[in-house]
Amino acid sequence: MGKTKMGALSKVVTRKDWLAARKRLLIKEKKFTKTRDALNSERRKLPMVKIDKDYIFEAPDGKVRLYDLFEGRSQLIVIHFMFNPAWDEGCPSCSAGADERSTGFLKHLHARDTSLVHVSRAPLSKIATYKAKKGWTFPWYSSSGSDFNYDFGVTLDESVVPIEYNYRTKIEHEKTGTSYYTDGEQPIEMPGLSCFLRTGKNIFHTYSTYGRGLETTGGAYYFLDLTALGRQENWEKPKGRVIGARGPQPNFAD
Repeated sequence: MGKTKMGALSKVVTRKDWLAARKRLLIKEKKFTKTRDALNSERRKLPMVKIDKDYIFEAPDGKVRLYDLFEGRSQLIVIHFMFNPAWDEGCPSCSAGADERSTGFLKHLHARDTSLVHVSRAPLSKIATYKAKKGWTFPWYSSSGSDFNYDFGVTLDESVVPIEYNYRTKIEHEKTGTSYYTDGEQPIEMPGLSCFLRTGKNIFHTYSTYGRGLETTGGAYYFLDLTALGRQENWEKPKGRVIGARGPQPNFAD
């Protein structure tokens, strides 16, 4: 593994001065924690939408419905994994996140009556090959042939449905300078996460998040946020701390 080249670092101070600065930051951290708790509470109070469409997915044992993805539990988290049917391998960024979803992680969700699965448009044969190559064990289904990806805003194709990503239309993205989400040859695969609740046979959509909203799921990025060099990406501040900053997709050869 190569070493990170460093630029302008923070100034060096005594332990006493560092402790004073750390305590000032702690006040802001505690405020942020309470703000996050309040936001989570508001998220849980969101209204929900009943799912009336009969979505069919490809599973290793045959066709299954959205109901089956719950595996008998009350809650379901769907990771919308970017994998176009024309691709031979899945998205590198989605793969980086998937690497962190261990068996132990899933067991902790299961203990809270919650299932987590991945869903992609690629055919199951390609998913199975890529999954085996990566050594992953989490459930991964194909939504090929269904409206699932389009209805939940992660496959953008104007020939199927008007484009909307992260709750903004194509025109709104152009106005806000975020058209990088919607530019390019269609269909465009985008990342996302959707949550569902089951009561008996009834299924409800409770939440979806996209773009940087996916960072709230934690993982390596949140650990890096605690370090002096951070994520080592071009957009981070302070600037100049890392020479040759990385892009958003990890390069495991570094």
